[in-house]
This record gives sequence, structure tokens and C-alpha cells, in this order.
Amino acid sequence: MLSEISLFIAQTSQPAMERGMVQLFLETGPMAKIVFASLLFLSIGSWAIMISKVIQYRRADKHGEQFLEVFRRSKRFSEVNAVAGKLFGTPMVGLFQAGYAEIDAQVKAAQEAAKAGAPASSFRVKSLESVERSLRRAIGIELSVLGRGQPFLATTAAASPFIGLFGTVWGIMVAFESIGATGSTSLTSVAPGIAEALINTAAGLVAAIPALVGFNYYGARLRATRNQMEDFVLEFLNLTERNFT
Repeated sequence: MLSEISLFIAQTSQPAMERGMVQLFLETGPMAKIVFASLLFLSIGSWAIMISKVIQYRRADKHGEQFLEVFRRSKRFSEVNAVAGKLFGTPMVGLFQAGYAEIDAQVKAAQEAAKAGAPASSFRVKSLESVERSLRRAIGIELSVLGRGQPFLATTAAASPFIGLFGTVWGIMVAFESIGATGSTSLTSVAPGIAEALINTAAGLVAAIPALVGFNYYGARLRATRNQMEDFVLEFLNLTERNFT
């Protein structure tokens, strides 16, 4: 009895094995290919975003170290502003330029009010709160730039398993339809539907898992960068209060 069952399995599985899982999937209907193409698009998009994030954060770290070194070594904001454009990769530059622009506007307004030959006391900021508001606004802008692509990663991580599950259910339906049409439960008749179900299930997981890992990792990096920017704002305000008030 066991030998007969083994012989039956070998005979029915041989055609499917010869064609291969991919070939069987290619023989399925358009719905399976649409599901797979959607998952492939999400996966490629996620990897493209994560690779760009690697480049973005590496450049931000490198430029950030160089910028902070210049910022803490220089005695004048004008000197820092002269080199800031070369270190555009770090969000600290955006914060500095926003704060420097506000200070410069207030100083120029004070000089105009005092007219020509303004005394040294005219080089003062009237409102430190305005400088802080400019810096806080710059934080939001820089975070939005760094956070680009995060929603796509979140969408891929959340939606891909369900898209793959839809492909799985559809493949099982195709398998049962083949059984009903042929009246046979052999592997040959159900192989295309099973191939459709398995490949789309695997594709859903392959798309979702890296996207989830990337979303969590770069979310943590974004929070760490925000903390660094908050520290820089305090440092900038301290220097502004010391030198311009």
C-alpha cells in the first residue's frame, strides 16, 4: 500500500517538478501577476528609499561633525555662515542659517533705526524669542526633509502581508477551481494555483520585513537627530544671548 502511494506521488509530482515553481506561476492568470507586480513595486521602492537613507545619514553625520567643529571654534557667526553652504548635508546648517538670518535682520533693523554711525550697542537683537521661533520652525523643516520616504516604508510594511495574503487566497481558489473543472486532485491540476499562492505569500513577506526593519531603524535615527537639533538650538541661543543681548 505504501509503495503504491509513493508511486502515485512520484508520478503526479514529476511534471510539476520538471516545469518548476516559477514556470507554473507564469502560467497562472493575470490576477496573480498583478499581485506579484504590486509587491515587487513596493519592495523595489522600499529598498531604493533605504539605500538613499544610508547615503543621506552618512553624509549628515560627516557634515555634522565638521560643521559643529567650525561652529564651536569660530568667534563670529559670519565665519560659520561662510562655510555652512559647503556642509549642506547636515540639518544643523539649516538651523544655523535660519537663526543667523533672524539675527541679521534684527541687527540691520537696529542699525537703520540708529541711522549712520550707529554705536556698538546697536548690534543687538531685540527679541531672543523670535530667534528661537525661527530655529524651532527650521527644526520642523529639516525633520520633514529627513523623514521623506518613511510613510512609504510604513505602508509597505503594513500592506504587503495583506496583499500577499490576498494572492494566497486567490491561488487556493484557483487550485479548487482546477479540481472542480478536472475532477482530479492530482498535483498536476492544482500545481499552478499552489504556485500562485506560495509565491505571492513569500513575496509579501519579502517586501514587508525589510520595510518594517528600515522604518523602525530610520525612525530611531530621526528621533536621535531631532535630539541633536534640540541641543544645537540651546547652544545657538546661549551664544546669541551672550553676544547679541
